[in-house]
Amino acid sequence: MRAWWVCGFLPFLAAAAAAADPAKGNWEPLIRLPTEKGDAPAPAASAAEDGVTKWAVFVAGSSGYGNYRHQADVCHAYQILRKGGLKEENIVVFMYDDIAKNDLNPRPGVIINHPKGEDVYAGVPKDYTGKQVTAKNFFAVLLGNKTAVTGGSGKVINSKPKDHIFIYYADHGGPGVLGMPNRPYIYAGDFIKVLREKHASKSYSKMIIYVEACESGSIFEGLLPEDLNIYVTTASNAVENSWGAYCPGMKSSPPAEYDTCLGDIYSVSWMEDSETHNLKKETLKQQYEVVSLEYTLFILVSGI
Repeated sequence: MRAWWVCGFLPFLAAAAAAADPAKGNWEPLIRLPTEKGDAPAPAASAAEDGVTKWAVFVAGSSGYGNYRHQADVCHAYQILRKGGLKEENIVVFMYDDIAKNDLNPRPGVIINHPKGEDVYAGVPKDYTGKQVTAKNFFAVLLGNKTAVTGGSGKVINSKPKDHIFIYYADHGGPGVLGMPNRPYIYAGDFIKVLREKHASKSYSKMIIYVEACESGSIFEGLLPEDLNIYVTTASNAVENSWGAYCPGMKSSPPAEYDTCLGDIYSVSWMEDSETHNLKKETLKQQYEVVSLEYTLFILVSGI
């Protein structure tokens, strides 16, 4: 796991927190959500604070039931941000959407990201699905270019100079490339060019990018300019693999009816950390250190 520009707070994930209770097989809240009653409810993380709007783009870059984990990761990430208060209108989701209702899915209409987890598919918007999940649409959405988008909801990141943007991608990767269900793929040079263009448009103040893919460090290492005010962590460096989580045969395996991985180690590590910590207080550097340790321990325990 690698990180660049390690500093600052976690502005997108705050206010949602839960922990797994193995004995009960469910999630128990540790921190009140913005909608829950109580003496000191958490403030909505998505509320415009001093003119700041928070945006998110989620991309599951694969298709097919064998890649169940990528769409499960993205759906889970969506639920975390929504529970944290981010408005649906400020979240754009790319996923092929061929998993929940797939004939091979043992729980039709349901997607889980943890062996004892709840459904993370319900309520996830279908902004760009099927043939609309393309690098071209992803770049257009990030740049806020509605006229360049083909199909889908037409939702784009219409951000302003003070705004914050979170990008999360999950799929397969290789040296300098990230997969997409429809070609062309996302190539490092093209992605960096778009990030430069977004910065030049003065349409954000801070950006966070989390990438789950093999060799994902190659997208940024030596390529990402230091003056774009972008913080990045990746599941692997430029030459490493990333790994699935909650796979058949692992110590933490999925329910018996599943013959596929439910998530990815890096992804479930940062999301489960986000659900067990008060992210109004935990910094990005602290989360990086926690996730890096969890990633290593997960691999050791799983015998990968």
